[in-house]
Amino acid sequence: MNASFSHRVVSDAPRVLVVDGSRVVRQLITRVLNVELPGAEVVGCASGAEAQPLLEGGVFDFITISLRLPDMDGLELARYVRESAPQIYVPIVVVSGDVDDRLHRRVLGEHVTDYFDKSLGFQALAEFIRGYVRPESMAEGVVLYVEDSRVVALATRRMLEKYGLTVRHVISAEDALALLDAAQAEGEIGADVVLTDVSLKGELTGGDLLERIRRDYGYSKGRLPVLVMTGDENPANQAALLKAGANDLVEKPAEEKLLVTKLLFQLRVARHLREREIAV
Repeated sequence: MNASFSHRVVSDAPRVLVVDGSRVVRQLITRVLNVELPGAEVVGCASGAEAQPLLEGGVFDFITISLRLPDMDGLELARYVRESAPQIYVPIVVVSGDVDDRLHRRVLGEHVTDYFDKSLGFQALAEFIRGYVRPESMAEGVVLYVEDSRVVALATRRMLEKYGLTVRHVISAEDALALLDAAQAEGEIGADVVLTDVSLKGELTGGDLLERIRRDYGYSKGRLPVLVMTGDENPANQAALLKAGANDLVEKPAEEKLLVTKLLFQLRVARHLREREIAV
């Protein structure tokens, strides 16, 4: 979450390294990526020892690592990439079924760019990776953006609108709740995703807004995703936000590509979950 992130210009054929001890998982990820990223070179390996020479000898545009490898913890390999490999700023995403537990305990480490929960499925993982290596030029969705600094809000709003997103900006959690109340009275949600700062003017914080969205309105993570922006690096405080129902955290100051990638991914996952609910 708090790893260094830097955009690197990638070729038309991105290289993705998939490190997972399960041959079946590697094959599934490769198969989906071949469909979602035509022309991409997907290199799979089963262990940290197998991955290290590949990392030393070539440059990748994206790396996925299982938390549990046969010969080491996935975080050890992430550390190796940051300290030893030529591409220290390559996005590294841990892919695991026990991400939530480590995330809540804030033990994913500073070397990881992001995380992905396997339960969302490999199709969602492919879309997630595509968001990094081939960002969408345009997107759709309504963002309820809560930020009390008008300077920061103006810059972020312009950033999001550049990608085609509709931004409804309010300066307090109270204003956000009023908007959600009005939408609920009309039988609507009011937004496709919420992006809120933690520290806000007024009696309520971004954390309070998050709790009310989950408790009072009963909106699940899939129904109304909430991304929380925070400059607080205290692991306990970050864990509390995640346990309260935040879909993800974005550390401030937010890097544009990372913020947009996370936001668009949450929009895609929420859309997928809604479509699945309708189909059922």
